[in-house]
Amino acid sequence: MQSRPYTYLFRIQYLGLRYHGWQIQKGVKTIQGTLQRTFRYLLGHEDFTLLGASRTDSGVSCLNGAFELFLRQPSDPSTLLQEANENLPPDIRLLSCREVPASFNIIQDVCCKQYGYYFFFGEKPHPFQTGTVAYAGKTLDLSLMAQGAALFEGRHDFRRFCSPGKNTDDFQREITYAAILSAKHSLVPLTPENTFVFRVRSKGFLMHQVRRMAAALFLLGTREMSLEILESALLGREASLLGPKAPAAGLVLEDLEFRNGSLDGE
Repeated sequence: MQSRPYTYLFRIQYLGLRYHGWQIQKGVKTIQGTLQRTFRYLLGHEDFTLLGASRTDSGVSCLNGAFELFLRQPSDPSTLLQEANENLPPDIRLLSCREVPASFNIIQDVCCKQYGYYFFFGEKPHPFQTGTVAYAGKTLDLSLMAQGAALFEGRHDFRRFCSPGKNTDDFQREITYAAILSAKHSLVPLTPENTFVFRVRSKGFLMHQVRRMAAALFLLGTREMSLEILESALLGREASLLGPKAPAAGLVLEDLEFRNGSLDGE
């Protein structure tokens, strides 16, 4: 982005319920499209570029994501932050803004992404509670699900846990953390008391990987799948998908971390 040498890193959170994901698409409301319209209004021109650190799917929410704004002329970060928040809809909030060096790469410098898949079970919930939490049915074996989550840790072949992509030929991903946690570990406000979260961390994920991992754990929880089948699926010996995707509403991009030193030189 050398033609626009002034680079600003924003931290962002949003409720994905009304949006068709991050990436701008013709004819539908997206997070990126909403941001671009807002900055076009604030700056009074279209001579800027906006690049996100991670693309979320339709209906997926975010607690601490990131994007870059590239400008031809310098701007004051605090002013950009304040004015953008004043003009964005209430379900999108910018948390911070800082100028970053040209050496910073918002895609390559990500060292960890953390997702939480929020769910609860029991009696059917009040509809107002289902915006960021998925309903997983009346009964689940949480102990079995926890054992299944532990199997995800390490480096595995996840071809049976992702949706086919146009340019995907490497299905190996390393999961550094995967666990089923109780409501006291919830990072999402206003969740029901009996909420649980499948939390998972990795440098990167395949398309729909976390939702398909969550769905596999639900099949474990209802005893429609065994631990042996799940463990075998991680070997990648078959190409067929293991199961469905879990609903998008339960998925939250909780955090992004950048490698040490990538933001030095500000």
